Amino acid sequence: MHLSLDGLTVAIDGATLVHSLSLDVPDGSVVGLVGPNGSGKSTALRCVYRALRPTGGTVRVGGDDLASLKPREGARRVAALTQESSSDLDFTVAEVVALGRVPHQRGNGPLTARERELCASAMESMDVAHLAHRGVLTLSGGERQRVLMARALVQEPRVLVLDEPTNHLDVRHQIHLLSLLREVGVTTLVVLHDLNLAAAACDRLGVLSGGRLVAAGPPADVLTPALVREAFGVEATVVPHPLTGAPQLLYRLTHQEGTP
Repeated sequence: MHLSLDGLTVAIDGATLVHSLSLDVPDGSVVGLVGPNGSGKSTALRCVYRALRPTGGTVRVGGDDLASLKPREGARRVAALTQESSSDLDFTVAEVVALGRVPHQRGNGPLTARERELCASAMESMDVAHLAHRGVLTLSGGERQRVLMARALVQEPRVLVLDEPTNHLDVRHQIHLLSLLREVGVTTLVVLHDLNLAAAACDRLGVLSGGRLVAAGPPADVLTPALVREAFGVEATVVPHPLTGAPQLLYRLTHQEGTP
């Protein structure tokens, strides 16, 4: 399902955090939002999963204005993994994952056989099946992140919105999660700080700086030394990955003369 941000603007307390952002996420593609801290990435995502109402512009999902959809229909189309995702209640892992089916249920009936199978498959895919009966409050940050990703998959969304999904994950699970995004074929808008992971996982990148889109396109076209210098304030050499050809950044650590 196609996702589009059309002239999205967000102003809070007199400060404009996102300026007329227009970005397309074609059906089945993975598009990454990258940029320095405070550039408006998470703010833009909050509009897509309706935690914020934009000051101007429109978010469209499958051609429909997201604001016009009823909450249940919106939740059927869009699933989100946010930086704020947490639980103060010690539900079991299996119970948390099953919450992903709420938008599809009527009343408080039990899960169907298909839904139980869907939950089991999602837990297996995120390597948390062995934790099914553990309380989520007993888990590490990385384990909890994988549980929440399994819940999002169980929701069977048409669009995934992920804000730093690799936070707390070890390198194996980072690679596994991003590989999974490529395999499931769900339209995905993802915020990532690691530019090398973003280049490897995403079909296209949008670079935000100061709340404005300063570049958009395939990673090889976007991640140039000049752009990295301008947007992130760091020096980098860009080389192709020897196996995939994806651009990889080699950063130069700079320091003042005489600094140890």
